[in-house]
Amino acid sequence: MGSVVVITGSAGLIGSESVRHFAALGMDVVGVDNDMRGYFFGADGSTKWNLERMTKEIGDRYTHYSLDIRDREGLGRLFAQYGKNIGLVIHAAAQPSHDWAAREPYTDFDVNAVGTLNMLESARRHAIDAPFIFTSTNKVYGDTPNSLPLVERETRWELPEDHKWYQGIDETMTIDSSLHSIFGASKVAADVMVQEYGRYFGMPTAVFRGGTLTGPGHSAAELHGFLAYVMRCVMEQRKYRIFGYKGKQVRDAIHSHDLVSAFEAFQKAPRVAEIYNMGGGRTSNCSVLEAFQLASEIAGLPADTEYVPENRTGDHQWWISSTARFEEHYPDWKVTYDVPMILRDMYESNKDVWKA
Repeated sequence: MGSVVVITGSAGLIGSESVRHFAALGMDVVGVDNDMRGYFFGADGSTKWNLERMTKEIGDRYTHYSLDIRDREGLGRLFAQYGKNIGLVIHAAAQPSHDWAAREPYTDFDVNAVGTLNMLESARRHAIDAPFIFTSTNKVYGDTPNSLPLVERETRWELPEDHKWYQGIDETMTIDSSLHSIFGASKVAADVMVQEYGRYFGMPTAVFRGGTLTGPGHSAAELHGFLAYVMRCVMEQRKYRIFGYKGKQVRDAIHSHDLVSAFEAFQKAPRVAEIYNMGGGRTSNCSVLEAFQLASEIAGLPADTEYVPENRTGDHQWWISSTARFEEHYPDWKVTYDVPMILRDMYESNKDVWKA
């Protein structure tokens, strides 16, 4: 197996966590990131700060390419350069926002769907045996989770305990006949293509359908980065707009460290065309109201929120992932961070940056 890992979105949350993790394991990391997040979300979203911090930390083990994943020829040249030395591909670059996708559907689809195809084809031509990991999203299920028989509690919506998905939604939920948002649809296209390259060409591909992926490396902005943006708003005393569902919508949150540990498990024992729902499950989840209460306690500051009754189109009212399938395949892996630990980690890592 080759000693090089190619990571797209390498200055983003999951990308940078992957860079640090696999560099620490002794692999040479090739990072692909042109800070499109700054284009999507403005100064808040830019990953330049993370790239600078990471480059200083890792030094020679990291080589950066400011390459756009829509640049088919550029990716082809990059993969040809490293060829059989590539032992792992982690494709984490994406346009990640519902709201933004509706503004520029062409850009969203070209980045999410076509960019993923470009990556797959480059890998097939030059590193067909390298495990190919794709960060998909639970939004491939569209708004189907909103048809679940939820009950209202004091601070959250919840499933009845006797429901088959009380412990978390598994991969058997249909992705058809639902409202996905333009973003969700472009990720479906990418998700299915990653599976297809696995089945059709026999490539070791894995689709990780993440819920709330989070951690201190998040460039938190209003349109993307729920938990990190909650903590940022409390620390900077910014107003946070809560959209719909009384602020009781539930998300499970997985720390980037735990997700990347799952990537390593797959790399060590790859399978073909796998799909995994991936999140904090019952170990790590909260509603928006609960997140603010925790963030306020940790930061010792009040939260400034504004309630907007209309929910975001296609937004989930309740999502907790079942990681049972992944744990069955990789029994040594488990979630190690819960929501309070994640928020404290964000606070400690950013207290010199996020100030009122």
